[in-house]
Amino acid sequence: CLYRLKLQKQKFTFKGIANMKKFKLRVLEFNSKIEGAADSLGNSLVNIFHLLALFAIGGAVVWSAIFAFLEMVTVGTASVEDILLLFIYLELGAMVGIYFKTNHMPVRFLIYVAITALTRMLIEIVSDVNSPHGEILSVVGSIVLLTLAVLVLRFGSHKFGQVDDEEASDDKDQQQI
Repeated sequence: CLYRLKLQKQKFTFKGIANMKKFKLRVLEFNSKIEGAADSLGNSLVNIFHLLALFAIGGAVVWSAIFAFLEMVTVGTASVEDILLLFIYLELGAMVGIYFKTNHMPVRFLIYVAITALTRMLIEIVSDVNSPHGEILSVVGSIVLLTLAVLVLRFGSHKFGQVDDEEASDDKDQQQI
């Protein structure tokens, strides 16, 4: 009888340990499901924020370009600075569009915008008769430096196989299928 009691105690202990392990596994599975749902919700919220922010930025670029163009129309002429401003808006719009398609921010477009903005500034400086030559040289040097940066980026993407915008767009379309 005493042997049976010991045997039942051992069975109870083994069953208790087995039940605890099952319970722990269930808790871990439940925790994993909760984490997966939270990750999914977080990713969805981030994607929604990206889309809303891109729409807002794209809308602001279009709005600004329209008003700049309408101002040129009301004045009746467009200066080189005005045309360069429209090019800046065009580059910003293209950058937003590429980000929509590929989910990658093209750094080269930012550099193009900076070069165009510096060119506008250079035209303003040169049109001023009393502008110092050092200021002109610093703007020209900045344009040359940014142009070299574009050259390095293009060379690096060609040499090391950086994904082009069209290829990245195709990859994204294939991932959605």
